[in-house]
Amino acid sequence: MQKSEGSGGTQLKNRATGNYDQRTSSSTQIKHRNAVQGSKSSLSTSSPESARKLHPRPSDKLNPKTINPFGEQSRAPSAFAAIYSKGGIPCRLVHGSVKHRLQWECPPESLSFDPLLITLAEGLRETKHPYTFVSKEGFRELLLVKGAPEKAIPLLPRLIPVLKAALVHSDDEVFERGLNALVQLSVVVGPSLNDHLKHLLTSVSTYSHCSIPTYE
Repeated sequence: MQKSEGSGGTQLKNRATGNYDQRTSSSTQIKHRNAVQGSKSSLSTSSPESARKLHPRPSDKLNPKTINPFGEQSRAPSAFAAIYSKGGIPCRLVHGSVKHRLQWECPPESLSFDPLLITLAEGLRETKHPYTFVSKEGFRELLLVKGAPEKAIPLLPRLIPVLKAALVHSDDEVFERGLNALVQLSVVVGPSLNDHLKHLLTSVSTYSHCSIPTYE
């Protein structure tokens, strides 16, 4: 009888020990699985892309993104940007290894200056690439074509307010583009610009080193 009781007690003890070992093993597996998942989560948050967002590189400031008129998060494009993106400016920027240039869809001398020259003048107030280059270079090249004086002079009453807007702009580069365009225009239209200079002198009076040719 004592042997039977001893044998039964031993079996209960062994069973209890076995259950404890199983619970310990299961707990260890759960802890291991949680540790692996935590490690994966840590790796995902420390990816290069996440690191760049948390700690932007110095080169990001040196290489700002150009404007994307089609971007969903970008602000509404300016009038010039909208016209350019829809193909309303008959030229496109061609990137070169040394410098950029414009490629016209047709010979510039065959184009009407109205309203193209005015539209390009409005683009001088842009501050984003490629609009800054397209407006500046397009305005200059259009004034170089044969017959430019005859085409530009009738537009002076509408051109002058647009150029003045560039000359009073808070951005120094916009002012410089506006002033260069005004000098280019004065060379082309000659004395016809004199009557309009009074509207512009106040805009450039703060820059004593700037001069606009006048004609007698």
